[in-house]
Amino acid sequence: MKSAIGKILVVFALFLGLVSCEDDDSLNIAEVSEVEALYSPENNVFYNLGAQSSAIFEWQASKSADNGVVLYDVVFDEEGGDFSEPLYVTPSDGQGFSNKLNLSFTRLNEIATMAGIASESTGKLQWTVWSSKGLNVKQSSEIRTIEVERPAGFPTPDELFLTGAASEGGDDLAAAIPFVKTGATTYEVYTKLKPGTYKMVTRNSGEPESFYIDSESKLKKDGETTFSGTEAVYRIRLDFSDGTTSMATIDKVELWFPPNGDYLFSFDYAGNGTREALDKYIEFKQESWGRDERYKFKFTVTTGGDTQEEWFGSVNADNNRPSTDTSDSFYYMVPVSDDYWANTFKFRTEIDEANSDLKIYFNADVPEYTHEITVL
Repeated sequence: MKSAIGKILVVFALFLGLVSCEDDDSLNIAEVSEVEALYSPENNVFYNLGAQSSAIFEWQASKSADNGVVLYDVVFDEEGGDFSEPLYVTPSDGQGFSNKLNLSFTRLNEIATMAGIASESTGKLQWTVWSSKGLNVKQSSEIRTIEVERPAGFPTPDELFLTGAASEGGDDLAAAIPFVKTGATTYEVYTKLKPGTYKMVTRNSGEPESFYIDSESKLKKDGETTFSGTEAVYRIRLDFSDGTTSMATIDKVELWFPPNGDYLFSFDYAGNGTREALDKYIEFKQESWGRDERYKFKFTVTTGGDTQEEWFGSVNADNNRPSTDTSDSFYYMVPVSDDYWANTFKFRTEIDEANSDLKIYFNADVPEYTHEITVL
């Protein structure tokens, strides 16, 4: 009996040894060498990140114990960092399998921001490469530095609000006026300003980041703008990609009625990017083929002393007469030409020879800039 038990123990010991060997082999298989040489970019190369370009990072391939594939990460840190807590880590091209990385200047600009390099300033970043097979990461002993100049822009916030004594909402952050996001990096707002100070903030609560417009109409961070102009309705446009801004006064908004070749009335500003023309009598024009009800809108806008017309109309070149069941999207307003008839809307039948309230909404409360008409 003891002999049988002894044999079993010997067999079990041999089995454990085999398993242990297999484990050791698997660890060896997972081993890779560190990247021995970084090829490009050259050490201390300079990049102006304001250009629409990219940087190519390339290095000598690593070796693996099983001659299989190796995964690579390119790692960035601030100047003098040791990569123990890197600023940014990204897989190489081909989902980490290539020994090359094409990195856009836009992304490099974001990394430079993480390193505390201010906009319109120059600073340095360090980079190296990690190699692995998913385990046992090896860091290259070679480290290179790149020098970058950041453009005037900033990372684009998810939201943006206007606040301050000069704004419609005053200094109450909760009453800040929201901007409309018009592109990947651009915002605009139609709002009234009066003499005082204002700033743009990334939230309407807590302690948001803030931005302001300086004396050269450039977007800057952490400050406020002192406004001493005339109290009026303004359109403020911001582009976070390059820090440019523009401001225009909206002098007048009128309803163009081409059947009569005339403007029926203008709209009064009602706050928060809304304009209204209340209790207005509208009569279609009788033609031989029926009653003509087409219309669109003209904005008179002044930018830097230059006054011009901006037209807003339908996304469609021509339209059928709507009804009360027509989709809200029919009333969306988009920039159009000053063509006499093109891109005009049509009034509903019940508006003819009746009084109505008309309202235009150029704010963040609606999915698109739009208008509505209520028959009284």
